[in-house]
Order: sequence, then structure tokens, then C-alpha cells
Amino acid sequence: MSEIQLKYGCNPNQKPARIFMEDGSNLPVEVLNGHPGYINFLDALNAIQLVTELKNATGLPAAASFKHVSPAGAAVGKTLSEVERKIYWVEDMGELTPLASAYARARGADRMSSFGDFIALSDKCDVATAKLIKREVSDGVIAPDYEAEALEILKQKKKGNYNVIKIDPSYKPDSVEHKQVFGITFEQGRNDSVFTPESFNNIVTKKKTLPEGAVRDLIISMITLKYTQSNSVCYVKDGQAIGIGAGQQSRIHCTRLAGDKADKWWLRQNPKVLNLPFKENIGRADRDNAIDLYTGEDCMDVLADGRWENIFTEKPAEFAREERREWISKNTGVSLGSDAFFPFGDNIERAARSGVKYIAEPGGSIRDDNVIDTCDANGIVMAFTGVRLFHH
Repeated sequence: MSEIQLKYGCNPNQKPARIFMEDGSNLPVEVLNGHPGYINFLDALNAIQLVTELKNATGLPAAASFKHVSPAGAAVGKTLSEVERKIYWVEDMGELTPLASAYARARGADRMSSFGDFIALSDKCDVATAKLIKREVSDGVIAPDYEAEALEILKQKKKGNYNVIKIDPSYKPDSVEHKQVFGITFEQGRNDSVFTPESFNNIVTKKKTLPEGAVRDLIISMITLKYTQSNSVCYVKDGQAIGIGAGQQSRIHCTRLAGDKADKWWLRQNPKVLNLPFKENIGRADRDNAIDLYTGEDCMDVLADGRWENIFTEKPAEFAREERREWISKNTGVSLGSDAFFPFGDNIERAARSGVKYIAEPGGSIRDDNVIDTCDANGIVMAFTGVRLFHH
């Protein structure tokens, strides 16, 4: 097909809407089920680039969870620990394939933001991944292919209306891209930045050692940022993004937002949270909402008398601020990427409080010396990549 008609654009009043190839050639995508919308395709086409690049860079299957044209999570397919299986609500799923593990991690990093996501998979969707997707609230999925049984499982979602898109993995876009704003056409070369271990050779701090795992995580952070609305910052640990701050006007707000998400991810692993006495009839989404409140300043929204009884079998002990801070301080070895330079050392101070030990950023600020000094004071290794990754 050379074009696909859409129900409407970003909003119901924006009609007509379609995607098409300007040269009249066939689209590289095929809708196997459902009726994807304008934003669905924006998410799908950004997300599939992200996971394809993650697979190419790491050699591992990759998955992404997208919302509003930015990733809520991205990960590669590493085996989940028992704690991770529990916090991602997959402890009852049996053995997961590497691709299913990648999606469980991508979805699980920020489950609040991933609710109603659009999914991208780097590899053919297998049955284990389809079963995992089927149980989550999601708008759709894009992948290079689907096993026959997996496709049938996905077609059962949303009363048969779940969006399933197949993309030609051999498709290569033109090197120049266009978009229109207010009737005016913009043109630019595609962002063809590629990240390898050599991208982080310019280490500017006193500490110089980047472990192999940190290099992999920095690669994941930079590829994730390449498809995240700017300004953006991405915290990564053990092959998965654990906190993404997107679309903020101030870089410190990106760093705080992403850091707060990374802290929430870590707090979910605290024994107090793991052992919350949920009622059997409380679904995963409601559990996620309760955990988000319980681990934050608004904990009384779920612990107040007359409220906790609706969620728990018994009233949990309050998770005090001091306890939370102590637990967060135990997280370490986190890597952080930024899509542009840090203008002030306050970003480094905030990142350090969430366990960041490795940073990659373009460099080039007039205050680089201050930022480097702040890294040195916090025992952080920082590399300047020389590559800015604004995405709009």
C-alpha cells in the first residue's frame, strides 16, 4: 500500500489524516490487525528505530515502551532476577524468552508512564512475548515479524481491535527528511549518529575507568535519547533504562524527573514494597498506582483510614522519608546520558543522589570545568561524546 487512511490526526478535529510515501512507492509497514492512529504511527516509527539500533549495538533483542512520542522504557533482553520478576508482575509467567524479558524490563521501568503504551520489538514477536503483551494495557505493537500463534494471541486483545504493525526490516529511509509546520516545509539530514564503545574514549574526569557494563549502558542511554523529545536525560542500569526525563525546558528538571523515576524503580525493590499485602482482586495497574503513592510524599492517599482497606488486607507500615532515602543511597553503578551538555554542576549533584557513577554528554558548555569538578567531587567518570541528540 502506498498510503494508509487514519481515523484522524493528533486530535479528533484534525481531519483528514493519512500516512503515505511521497514518491508513490509502497509503505514499509503493513497493518496486520486493528486501525492505528496518527500518534500510534509516530510512536511506532520512532520506537522501531530505537530498538533496531539497540539490537545492532548490543547484539541482544531489544524492546521499547513508547508514550506520546517518547520512550517510557527501553531495554535489552537479559534474564530477570527473582526480584525483577516480582516488581514487573511476571513471576507467574514461567520462563521468558530474551525478547519477552526485554519487554518486561522496558515496560517495568516506569509502569505508570507505560500504561497504554505502544510497543516496539527488535525481533520476530514470539509466543512468550505475545502472552506478556496480552495481559498489559497497551495500544499496539510494531515488529519485523510475528510467529503465527503470537499473532493470533495479539489479535484477541481489545475485542479484536489491538493494533499490530509489521515493518520491513530491510527498509532504509532517504538521507534527507522533511516535515511541515504552519504550512512551511522543513528539511534536514537524518540523524545518523552511531554509538560504539569508542564513542566514550574522551574521558575528562580524574576517574578514567569505564567497566564493560557501563559502556553498554551508556550506549543504551544515548540511543534512547536519540528518540526522546528534548530536553532529555536517561538513567540506565544493567541493560535497561530506569528513568527517562523527556521534553523539559530546563535540563535540571530533566535530571530531577528522570532521577525521581529511577528512585521509584529502585524503591519498588525494597522489602517493604515487595511484601505489601495487596488484596487478591487488586489488578496490576491499581497495584502500580498504590506503590507509586506508597513510595512518595503522598503515601497517606493509600494509608489513611478508610482508604487502605480498599487495597490491602492489613494496613502497611508507613515508608518513612528517612527509610526511603537510606534505601535510595544503596543504589549505585547507574549510567546517565544527556542529549546536550550540562550547563551547571547541580545536574551532577542530583544524578549522584540516584547512584550515578558514569556519565556521557556532548560537552561544550562554558561551565564544563564546573561540571567536571562536580563529577570529580562525587567520584563519577564522565565522557564527552561531542554529539548532541536533540529530537523534535
